[in-house]
Amino acid sequence: MENSEYKIPQTTRIGHVHLKVADLQRSLDFYHGLLGFEITTLYGQEAAFISAGGYHHHIGLNTWQSKNGPQPPQNSTGLFHTAILYPSRKDLAEILQHLTKADYPITGAADHGVSEALYMNDPDGNGVELYWDRPQKEWTKREDGGLEMYTRPLNLQDLLNELNL
Repeated sequence: MENSEYKIPQTTRIGHVHLKVADLQRSLDFYHGLLGFEITTLYGQEAAFISAGGYHHHIGLNTWQSKNGPQPPQNSTGLFHTAILYPSRKDLAEILQHLTKADYPITGAADHGVSEALYMNDPDGNGVELYWDRPQKEWTKREDGGLEMYTRPLNLQDLLNELNL
């Protein structure tokens, strides 16, 4: 790959993810029913578009090529996870409390220095990361100027203490 002079615009954002799912209703039960995304539009029994805050869609779900299909093998290429950014640490604590009450399994929880994250799988085995970013001014840098990122255990009780403030 050649070293290009091109730089992506700094205000570029990833707009949405579109997932192939085996069962549309089961996926809506997870993303809409459990995680609270709003349904913005349905395409019959085959596809749905969901969002937070009235955006046209953050997540597309469809069964066009995957209806009743099996989960992909774990050690294969494909999507590692979809990362859903929460506005604050308290918001992350609220979804943790909600998931705990719903008895939905969390597969991991990590402090990455720049962010704190909860991990789980959707009903089709797609990884889902729920996280919040620490303020950029709190991000530490290495001597070479790169970000000091790591994966350390996240203290879930400390996170839940955000709800008592």
